[in-house]
Amino acid sequence: MRFADKTVIVTGAAGGLGSAMAAGFAREGGSVAIIDLPGSRGGEVAQEINVSGAAGGAFFVPCDLADLDRTAQIVRGLAGAHGGIDVLVNNAAIFPRKEVANYTIQEWQSVQRTNVDAAFVCVQSVLPEMRAAGSGRIVNVSSITFFGNTPFLAPYVASKGALVGLTRALARECGPDGITVNAIAPGAFQTAAEAIHPDPEAYSASVLEKQSVKRRGVPEDVANAVLFLTAEESSFITGQLLCVDGGWVMN
Repeated sequence: MRFADKTVIVTGAAGGLGSAMAAGFAREGGSVAIIDLPGSRGGEVAQEINVSGAAGGAFFVPCDLADLDRTAQIVRGLAGAHGGIDVLVNNAAIFPRKEVANYTIQEWQSVQRTNVDAAFVCVQSVLPEMRAAGSGRIVNVSSITFFGNTPFLAPYVASKGALVGLTRALARECGPDGITVNAIAPGAFQTAAEAIHPDPEAYSASVLEKQSVKRRGVPEDVANAVLFLTAEESSFITGQLLCVDGGWVMN
């Protein structure tokens, strides 16, 4: 039980990748706060985990991460109530898709606010207790779209690149406090996010053509990588970007 007696926050955990992460932490004994939009499947995900026989458990914390003041208040409250947060996974993201010329400034800012600003606020909110404890694990979820070859997602790609920069800056700054900060870049997974593609069947075929591993990834592939980067055995790994993509991108 690598996460027994550990408190974990996963943002955006009502979705496919985040819910698999939450379930993985709970299976290994963690107490997982599922932070997602009010009205999302967050409560259902928590209930599914709690009746699954997992060694740990989960609870839903409704929050619109775009409300940065409210987000800070909620995450600080969780840290105070649980004696600190051991693991933070910044997974929440929005991804409107259109030609770059057609985005409004408001749409651009909305993506950065949810995908980057909220992650920054969550980090600020958990750091005091992590520093006091002399340990902590933070994982930011980027994307292989950061490496190019994906049109019509300019604000999203920019936000995912910003998370890589944030990861490296935080790793250098927080390392002396025993805190590791890493990022993962998931490839293409058959979650609701793929609904943005106009021809899902052709898209799936193109994914398999590009990957070295000739199967579609499943959310548990990402969850396993996140659990590794937040477990004790990875305590000497920080500031890194790990692609979880079946060998699509090799950096």
